[in-house]
Amino acid sequence: MALLSPGIAYSLAAAVIWGTYIFALKRYFSRYPGTVLIVVVNAVAVAWYLPVAVSRVGAAGLPDASAFGASEAAIVAGTVLTTAAAFLVFLRALAAGEVSYVTPINKIVPVFVLPIEVLFLHQRLTPLQVVGVLVATLAVYVANYRTGSLLDPLRKAASARPAQLALLSAACYAVSDVGKRLALQELGIQPELWVPTLLLGVLVVVLPLALREWTPVRADLPKFVVAGAGVAVGEHVTSLAFQQVPASIASPIINTQAVVAVVLGGVLLRERAFATRLVAAGLAVCGVGLIAL
Repeated sequence: MALLSPGIAYSLAAAVIWGTYIFALKRYFSRYPGTVLIVVVNAVAVAWYLPVAVSRVGAAGLPDASAFGASEAAIVAGTVLTTAAAFLVFLRALAAGEVSYVTPINKIVPVFVLPIEVLFLHQRLTPLQVVGVLVATLAVYVANYRTGSLLDPLRKAASARPAQLALLSAACYAVSDVGKRLALQELGIQPELWVPTLLLGVLVVVLPLALREWTPVRADLPKFVVAGAGVAVGEHVTSLAFQQVPASIASPIINTQAVVAVVLGGVLLRERAFATRLVAAGLAVCGVGLIAL
């Protein structure tokens, strides 16, 4: 049996890391505003990651200033802004609607990634890989599904404000994923340089909003230190994935993080609808298998 390619293996590892992180956020950080959470966690993650960046990024690893023009800077800035925007719009969607309704729509990121890469980057996928993308996306949807018709979120998306915000957030995440692929592959930015750039950039964008609703975090500082380490590792592994495979392949695999999170919730917290989430996990495995062919 052939081994998984490194890019797919990194994508799977990222899904596990981010799924565990989502579970930890639900379990230990629910009382903090999202903006405060991302600022503190990103700051800690940068502190964890800086020794890696300093030791591995030398002068040879820095982008050539003569080849790094306005378009290249726009890709980096646009990726940072869309990453921050995706998170902030998702928070607005959660404020406007129920988590069980908003989250499955928000996680259909690969549906946007695939046409972006095909239309603008001329990416070509085999028919089996396209099916795999769709199956992995369906797994994320099923993992978050609770009650009602499976088509209800799609029917309401055209008119319901929470659904519209969730779709906008998913589109922003898709642009962000494609931007990561461009930065790491086409622009050749080292992951060790890209990770702190992205983390600091998102921190700076979100900081003004976080200051308006600041909540002291000293009581849970050890938890934030652990969470920051997880984010540092997660962003590094995610960058390695986007460095080696197209976003249309990495994104659906990484977004199965939702399946990891809900399975952990079902096993450890005994959340409802666990059988449905097991079906989602099976779909995720099938989708990833088709993508890896």
